[in-house]
Amino acid sequence: MLKYFSADWIFPVSSAPIKNGVVAVHPNGEINQVLTEIETVNLDFEVEKYKGAIVPGFINTHCHLELSHLMGQIPEKTGLVEFVQSIIKNRQSDVEQINLAMQMADEEMFDNGIVAIGDISNHIASKAIKATSKIYYHTFVEAMGFNPERANAIMDYAIGIKNDFLPLSASVVPHAPYSVSKELFTLINEEAQNNNTFISIHNQETTDENSFFESKTGGFLDLYKFLGLDISFFEPTGKTSLQTWLPFIKKQKTLLVHNTVSSKADIEFAKQNHSDLYWCLCPQANLYIENNLPNVDLLMERKVKITLGTDSLASNHQLNILSEMKTLQQKKEVPFEKLLKWATVNGAEFLNLEHQLGTIEIGKKPGLNLIQLSDDFLIESDEVVKLF
Repeated sequence: MLKYFSADWIFPVSSAPIKNGVVAVHPNGEINQVLTEIETVNLDFEVEKYKGAIVPGFINTHCHLELSHLMGQIPEKTGLVEFVQSIIKNRQSDVEQINLAMQMADEEMFDNGIVAIGDISNHIASKAIKATSKIYYHTFVEAMGFNPERANAIMDYAIGIKNDFLPLSASVVPHAPYSVSKELFTLINEEAQNNNTFISIHNQETTDENSFFESKTGGFLDLYKFLGLDISFFEPTGKTSLQTWLPFIKKQKTLLVHNTVSSKADIEFAKQNHSDLYWCLCPQANLYIENNLPNVDLLMERKVKITLGTDSLASNHQLNILSEMKTLQQKKEVPFEKLLKWATVNGAEFLNLEHQLGTIEIGKKPGLNLIQLSDDFLIESDEVVKLF
Protein backbone atom coordinates (compact mmCIF):
# COMPACT_ATOMS: atom_id res chain seq x y z
CA MET A 1 0.00 0.00 0.00
CA LEU A 2 1.37 3.39 -0.98
CA LYS A 3 2.20 6.07 1.58
CA TYR A 4 1.61 9.71 0.67
CA PHE A 5 3.80 12.51 2.03
CA SER A 6 3.27 16.23 1.61
CA ALA A 7 5.07 19.35 2.85
CA ASP A 8 5.17 23.07 2.21
CA TRP A 9 7.69 22.30 -0.52
CA ILE A 10 8.85 19.21 -2.41
CA PHE A 11 12.31 19.52 -3.97
CA PRO A 12 12.63 16.80 -6.63
CA VAL A 13 16.03 18.35 -7.64
CA SER A 14 15.48 17.14 -11.22
CA SER A 15 12.75 19.78 -11.68
CA ALA A 16 11.41 22.94 -10.04
CA PRO A 17 10.28 22.77 -6.40
CA ILE A 18 6.60 21.96 -5.91
CA LYS A 19 4.60 23.99 -3.39
CA ASN A 20 2.33 21.74 -1.28
CA GLY A 21 3.23 18.79 -3.49
CA VAL A 22 2.69 15.13 -2.66
CA VAL A 23 5.06 12.17 -3.00
CA ALA A 24 3.68 8.63 -3.14
CA VAL A 25 6.08 5.94 -1.95
CA HIS A 26 5.86 2.17 -2.26
CA PRO A 27 6.69 0.16 0.92
CA ASN A 28 10.03 -0.79 -0.68
CA GLY A 29 10.96 2.91 -0.91
CA GLU A 30 10.33 3.34 -4.62
CA ILE A 31 8.75 6.61 -5.71
CA ASN A 32 5.39 5.89 -7.34
CA GLN A 33 4.05 9.40 -7.96
CA VAL A 34 5.12 13.04 -7.62
CA LEU A 35 2.03 15.25 -7.66
CA THR A 36 1.35 18.96 -7.65
CA GLU A 37 -1.25 20.36 -5.26
CA ILE A 38 -3.86 20.72 -7.98
CA GLU A 39 -3.39 17.11 -9.09
CA THR A 40 -4.43 15.90 -5.63
CA VAL A 41 -7.68 17.88 -5.32
CA ASN A 42 -10.09 15.11 -6.35
CA LEU A 43 -8.01 12.13 -5.26
CA ASP A 44 -9.08 10.08 -2.27
CA PHE A 45 -6.15 9.01 -0.14
CA GLU A 46 -4.68 9.81 3.25
CA VAL A 47 -1.74 12.18 3.17
CA GLU A 48 0.85 12.75 5.89
CA LYS A 49 1.24 16.52 5.81
CA TYR A 50 4.35 18.22 7.27
CA LYS A 51 5.68 21.71 7.80
CA GLY A 52 8.97 22.11 6.00
CA ALA A 53 10.54 20.79 2.81
CA ILE A 54 10.89 17.22 1.55
CA VAL A 55 14.20 16.55 -0.21
CA PRO A 56 15.99 13.40 -1.43
CA GLY A 57 18.38 11.47 0.81
CA PHE A 58 21.83 13.04 1.09
CA ILE A 59 25.06 11.70 -0.44
CA ASN A 60 28.25 12.03 1.62
CA THR A 61 31.09 11.67 -0.87
CA HIS A 62 33.92 11.95 1.67
CA CYS A 63 34.08 10.36 5.10
CA HIS A 64 36.59 8.48 7.27
CA LEU A 65 34.50 6.04 9.31
CA GLU A 66 37.69 4.48 10.72
CA LEU A 67 38.55 7.70 12.56
CA SER A 68 35.25 8.00 14.44
CA HIS A 69 36.86 7.10 17.78
CA LEU A 70 38.99 10.27 17.57
CA MET A 71 36.05 12.59 18.12
CA GLY A 72 37.13 15.46 20.39
CA GLN A 73 40.72 14.22 20.62
CA ILE A 74 42.37 16.29 17.88
CA PRO A 75 43.02 20.01 18.54
CA GLU A 76 41.25 22.48 16.25
CA LYS A 77 42.70 25.09 13.91
CA THR A 78 46.31 23.87 14.13
CA GLY A 79 46.79 23.48 10.37
CA LEU A 80 47.04 20.33 8.30
CA VAL A 81 50.61 19.35 9.20
CA GLU A 82 49.89 19.38 12.95
CA PHE A 83 46.53 17.69 12.33
CA VAL A 84 48.13 14.80 10.43
CA GLN A 85 50.72 14.33 13.17
CA SER A 86 47.95 14.27 15.79
CA ILE A 87 46.04 11.63 13.83
CA ILE A 88 49.13 9.43 13.62
CA LYS A 89 49.85 9.82 17.34
CA ASN A 90 46.28 9.08 18.44
CA ARG A 91 44.94 6.69 15.82
CA GLN A 92 45.61 3.44 17.69
CA SER A 93 42.97 2.47 20.21
CA ASP A 94 41.10 -0.47 21.67
CA VAL A 95 39.46 -2.52 18.89
CA GLU A 96 36.14 -2.65 20.72
CA GLN A 97 36.18 1.14 21.19
CA ILE A 98 36.94 1.68 17.48
CA ASN A 99 34.14 -0.64 16.39
CA LEU A 100 31.63 0.96 18.75
CA ALA A 101 32.56 4.44 17.51
CA MET A 102 32.15 3.37 13.88
CA GLN A 103 28.77 1.80 14.64
CA MET A 104 27.55 4.96 16.34
CA ALA A 105 28.86 7.13 13.48
CA ASP A 106 27.09 4.96 10.91
CA GLU A 107 23.82 5.25 12.86
CA GLU A 108 24.30 9.02 13.20
CA MET A 109 24.69 9.41 9.45
CA PHE A 110 21.61 7.27 8.78
CA ASP A 111 19.59 9.35 11.25
CA ASN A 112 20.86 12.50 9.51
CA GLY A 113 19.34 11.35 6.23
CA ILE A 114 22.50 10.16 4.50
CA VAL A 115 21.80 7.30 2.08
CA ALA A 116 25.19 6.76 0.42
CA ILE A 117 28.81 7.37 1.39
CA GLY A 118 32.21 7.41 -0.25
CA ASP A 119 34.34 6.25 2.68
CA ILE A 120 38.12 6.29 3.08
CA SER A 121 39.72 3.18 4.56
CA ASN A 122 43.28 2.14 5.32
CA HIS A 123 42.41 -1.35 6.55
CA ILE A 124 39.51 -3.79 6.74
CA ALA A 125 38.11 -2.76 10.14
CA SER A 126 34.99 -1.05 8.79
CA LYS A 127 33.78 -3.95 6.63
CA ALA A 128 31.46 -5.53 9.20
CA ILE A 129 29.74 -2.18 9.88
CA LYS A 130 29.31 -1.49 6.18
CA ALA A 131 28.02 -4.97 5.40
CA THR A 132 25.07 -4.55 7.78
CA SER A 133 24.49 -0.80 7.39
CA LYS A 134 21.27 0.71 6.04
CA ILE A 135 23.53 3.08 4.09
CA TYR A 136 25.22 2.27 0.76
CA TYR A 137 29.02 2.47 1.03
CA HIS A 138 31.72 2.61 -1.59
CA THR A 139 35.11 2.17 0.09
CA PHE A 140 38.14 4.07 -1.16
CA VAL A 141 41.18 2.06 -0.08
CA GLU A 142 44.01 4.56 0.25
CA ALA A 143 47.45 3.77 -1.11
CA MET A 144 50.21 5.79 0.58
CA GLY A 145 53.91 5.86 -0.19
CA PHE A 146 56.10 8.72 -1.36
CA ASN A 147 59.20 6.60 -1.96
CA PRO A 148 59.09 5.44 -5.60
CA GLU A 149 61.01 2.26 -4.78
CA ARG A 150 58.11 0.96 -2.69
CA ALA A 151 55.35 1.66 -5.20
CA ASN A 152 54.74 -1.95 -6.26
CA ALA A 153 54.69 -3.32 -2.71
CA ILE A 154 52.32 -0.59 -1.53
CA MET A 155 50.00 -1.19 -4.48
CA ASP A 156 49.91 -4.94 -3.85
CA TYR A 157 48.99 -4.29 -0.21
CA ALA A 158 46.19 -1.86 -1.15
CA ILE A 159 44.76 -4.26 -3.73
CA GLY A 160 44.77 -6.96 -1.06
CA ILE A 161 42.65 -4.78 1.24
CA LYS A 162 40.31 -3.89 -1.63
CA ASN A 163 39.81 -7.59 -2.34
CA ASP A 164 39.16 -8.24 1.34
CA PHE A 165 36.21 -5.82 1.13
CA LEU A 166 34.50 -7.99 -1.49
CA PRO A 167 31.64 -8.33 -2.20
CA LEU A 168 31.26 -4.72 -1.05
CA SER A 169 32.07 -1.99 -3.56
CA ALA A 170 35.67 -0.72 -3.25
CA SER A 171 38.53 0.77 -5.25
CA VAL A 172 42.17 1.71 -4.69
CA VAL A 173 42.85 5.46 -4.61
CA PRO A 174 45.74 7.82 -3.81
CA HIS A 175 45.72 9.40 -0.33
CA ALA A 176 47.14 12.81 -1.28
CA PRO A 177 49.74 14.29 -3.65
CA TYR A 178 52.33 14.63 -0.88
CA SER A 179 52.03 10.94 0.10
CA VAL A 180 52.00 9.26 -3.32
CA SER A 181 54.93 8.93 -5.72
CA LYS A 182 54.63 9.34 -9.49
CA GLU A 183 55.20 5.60 -9.81
CA LEU A 184 52.40 4.80 -7.35
CA PHE A 185 50.04 7.23 -9.11
CA THR A 186 50.71 5.35 -12.34
CA LEU A 187 49.87 1.99 -10.75
CA ILE A 188 46.69 3.40 -9.19
CA ASN A 189 45.60 4.81 -12.54
CA GLU A 190 46.21 1.45 -14.25
CA GLU A 191 44.20 -0.35 -11.56
CA ALA A 192 41.31 2.11 -11.97
CA GLN A 193 41.31 1.77 -15.76
CA ASN A 194 41.48 -2.02 -15.65
CA ASN A 195 38.52 -2.19 -13.26
CA ASN A 196 36.60 0.83 -14.58
CA THR A 197 36.42 2.39 -11.11
CA PHE A 198 36.57 5.96 -9.89
CA ILE A 199 39.18 7.80 -7.85
CA SER A 200 39.18 10.08 -4.80
CA ILE A 201 42.11 12.16 -3.57
CA HIS A 202 42.70 14.81 -0.89
CA ASN A 203 43.64 17.93 -2.86
CA GLN A 204 45.23 21.25 -1.91
CA GLU A 205 44.13 21.45 1.71
CA THR A 206 46.80 23.95 2.68
CA THR A 207 49.30 26.42 1.22
CA ASP A 208 52.08 24.15 2.54
CA GLU A 209 51.04 21.53 -0.03
CA ASN A 210 51.61 23.91 -2.92
CA SER A 211 54.83 25.23 -1.41
CA PHE A 212 56.26 21.73 -1.21
CA PHE A 213 55.73 21.01 -4.90
CA GLU A 214 56.63 24.49 -6.11
CA SER A 215 59.85 24.98 -4.16
CA LYS A 216 60.29 22.14 -1.63
CA THR A 217 59.60 24.51 1.24
CA GLY A 218 56.96 24.87 3.95
CA GLY A 219 55.50 22.79 6.73
CA PHE A 220 55.52 19.49 4.89
CA LEU A 221 59.27 19.25 5.45
CA ASP A 222 58.48 19.03 9.18
CA LEU A 223 55.93 16.30 8.47
CA TYR A 224 58.42 14.14 6.60
CA LYS A 225 60.93 14.68 9.39
CA PHE A 226 58.30 13.60 11.94
CA LEU A 227 57.65 10.47 9.86
CA GLY A 228 61.37 9.75 9.57
CA LEU A 229 61.24 9.80 5.77
CA ASP A 230 64.22 10.66 3.59
CA ILE A 231 62.90 12.77 0.71
CA SER A 232 66.27 13.83 -0.67
CA PHE A 233 65.28 12.20 -3.96
CA PHE A 234 62.39 14.64 -4.47
CA GLU A 235 62.87 17.57 -6.82
CA PRO A 236 60.27 20.37 -6.77
CA THR A 237 58.31 20.79 -9.99
CA GLY A 238 57.83 24.54 -9.85
CA LYS A 239 54.10 23.87 -10.20
CA THR A 240 51.25 23.73 -7.73
CA SER A 241 50.26 20.43 -6.21
CA LEU A 242 47.27 19.86 -8.50
CA GLN A 243 49.19 20.83 -11.63
CA THR A 244 51.91 18.37 -10.62
CA TRP A 245 49.85 15.25 -9.94
CA LEU A 246 46.72 15.50 -12.10
CA PRO A 247 48.45 14.47 -15.36
CA PHE A 248 49.14 11.06 -13.79
CA ILE A 249 45.41 10.26 -13.60
CA LYS A 250 44.01 9.63 -17.06
CA LYS A 251 40.30 9.69 -17.93
CA GLN A 252 38.98 8.02 -14.77
CA LYS A 253 36.22 9.82 -12.91
CA THR A 254 38.01 11.63 -10.06
CA LEU A 255 36.88 13.37 -6.88
CA LEU A 256 39.07 16.22 -5.63
CA VAL A 257 38.47 16.58 -1.89
CA HIS A 258 38.82 19.84 0.11
CA ASN A 259 40.38 22.15 -2.52
CA THR A 260 40.91 24.77 0.16
CA VAL A 261 43.62 26.67 -1.71
CA SER A 262 42.81 25.75 -5.33
CA SER A 263 43.26 28.85 -7.50
CA LYS A 264 41.65 29.97 -10.72
CA ALA A 265 44.73 28.76 -12.60
CA ASP A 266 44.45 25.36 -10.91
CA ILE A 267 40.78 25.03 -11.80
CA GLU A 268 41.41 26.00 -15.42
CA PHE A 269 44.32 23.55 -15.63
CA ALA A 270 42.09 20.81 -14.21
CA LYS A 271 39.27 21.52 -16.67
CA GLN A 272 41.67 21.51 -19.62
CA ASN A 273 43.46 18.32 -18.58
CA HIS A 274 40.68 16.12 -17.23
CA SER A 275 37.12 15.75 -18.50
CA ASP A 276 35.48 13.95 -15.57
CA LEU A 277 36.25 15.78 -12.32
CA TYR A 278 34.11 16.38 -9.24
CA TRP A 279 35.08 18.84 -6.50
CA CYS A 280 34.12 17.81 -2.96
CA LEU A 281 33.71 20.45 -0.27
CA CYS A 282 33.94 19.58 3.45
CA PRO A 283 33.51 23.07 4.93
CA GLN A 284 33.28 22.18 8.61
CA ALA A 285 36.43 20.09 8.40
CA ASN A 286 38.20 22.94 6.60
CA LEU A 287 37.27 25.26 9.46
CA TYR A 288 38.25 22.64 12.06
CA ILE A 289 41.71 22.04 10.58
CA GLU A 290 42.80 25.18 8.73
CA ASN A 291 40.12 27.69 9.83
CA ASN A 292 39.69 28.46 6.15
CA LEU A 293 37.21 27.73 3.37
CA PRO A 294 37.70 27.13 -0.36
CA ASN A 295 36.90 29.85 -2.86
CA VAL A 296 33.36 28.58 -3.43
CA ASP A 297 32.40 31.59 -5.58
CA LEU A 298 35.26 30.76 -7.94
CA LEU A 299 34.25 27.10 -8.18
CA MET A 300 30.68 28.10 -8.98
CA GLU A 301 31.84 30.71 -11.48
CA ARG A 302 33.91 28.09 -13.31
CA LYS A 303 30.87 25.75 -13.33
CA VAL A 304 32.63 22.69 -11.91
CA LYS A 305 30.64 19.77 -10.50
CA ILE A 306 30.57 20.07 -6.70
CA THR A 307 29.72 17.43 -4.10
CA LEU A 308 29.70 17.56 -0.30
CA GLY A 309 31.40 15.53 2.41
CA THR A 310 31.65 15.49 6.17
CA ASP A 311 35.23 14.23 6.54
CA SER A 312 35.63 12.43 9.89
CA LEU A 313 34.76 12.91 13.54
CA ALA A 314 38.47 13.60 14.03
CA SER A 315 37.92 16.84 12.10
CA ASN A 316 34.23 17.54 12.64
CA HIS A 317 31.77 17.70 15.51
CA GLN A 318 29.07 15.83 13.60
CA LEU A 319 28.46 13.84 10.41
CA ASN A 320 25.60 15.79 8.90
CA ILE A 321 25.41 16.91 5.27
CA LEU A 322 22.64 19.38 6.05
CA SER A 323 24.97 21.05 8.53
CA GLU A 324 27.63 21.34 5.81
CA MET A 325 25.02 22.95 3.56
CA LYS A 326 24.03 25.38 6.30
CA THR A 327 27.67 26.39 6.84
CA LEU A 328 28.12 27.15 3.14
CA GLN A 329 24.85 29.06 3.02
CA GLN A 330 25.77 31.18 6.03
CA LYS A 331 29.41 31.83 5.18
CA LYS A 332 29.35 31.79 1.37
CA GLU A 333 25.71 32.71 0.63
CA VAL A 334 25.21 29.74 -1.69
CA PRO A 335 21.56 29.43 -2.82
CA PHE A 336 19.70 26.50 -1.30
CA GLU A 337 18.76 24.79 -4.56
CA LYS A 338 22.40 24.78 -5.65
CA LEU A 339 23.49 23.32 -2.30
CA LEU A 340 20.82 20.66 -2.56
CA LYS A 341 22.09 19.61 -5.98
CA TRP A 342 25.61 19.27 -4.54
CA ALA A 343 24.28 17.22 -1.64
CA THR A 344 22.18 14.84 -3.70
CA VAL A 345 22.32 14.30 -7.45
CA ASN A 346 25.95 15.32 -7.97
CA GLY A 347 27.12 12.89 -5.29
CA ALA A 348 24.89 10.16 -6.71
CA GLU A 349 26.39 10.73 -10.16
CA PHE A 350 29.93 10.52 -8.85
CA LEU A 351 29.22 7.20 -7.08
CA ASN A 352 27.38 5.86 -10.16
CA LEU A 353 24.12 5.73 -8.19
CA GLU A 354 22.09 8.28 -10.15
CA HIS A 355 19.78 5.56 -11.48
CA GLN A 356 18.47 5.01 -7.95
CA LEU A 357 19.41 7.96 -5.71
CA GLY A 358 19.78 11.74 -5.83
CA THR A 359 16.39 12.91 -7.10
CA ILE A 360 12.73 12.38 -6.24
CA GLU A 361 11.60 10.71 -9.45
CA ILE A 362 9.24 7.87 -10.29
CA GLY A 363 11.06 4.53 -10.15
CA LYS A 364 13.90 5.72 -7.88
CA LYS A 365 14.49 4.90 -4.21
CA PRO A 366 16.22 8.09 -3.04
CA GLY A 367 14.98 8.25 0.55
CA LEU A 368 12.93 11.21 1.76
CA ASN A 369 14.21 13.78 4.25
CA LEU A 370 12.18 16.51 5.91
CA ILE A 371 14.08 19.72 6.68
CA GLN A 372 13.13 23.21 7.83
CA LEU A 373 13.53 26.25 5.58
CA SER A 374 12.56 29.89 5.89
CA ASP A 375 10.25 31.53 3.37
CA ASP A 376 13.30 32.53 1.31
CA PHE A 377 14.84 29.03 1.51
CA LEU A 378 17.38 29.61 4.25
CA ILE A 379 18.22 26.47 6.24
CA GLU A 380 16.82 27.05 9.71
CA SER A 381 18.06 23.94 11.51
CA ASP A 382 20.58 21.09 11.27
CA GLU A 383 17.82 18.64 12.17
CA VAL A 384 16.75 16.06 9.60
CA VAL A 385 13.63 13.91 9.93
CA LYS A 386 13.75 10.74 7.85
CA LEU A 387 10.33 10.13 6.36
CA PHE A 388 11.39 7.11 4.33
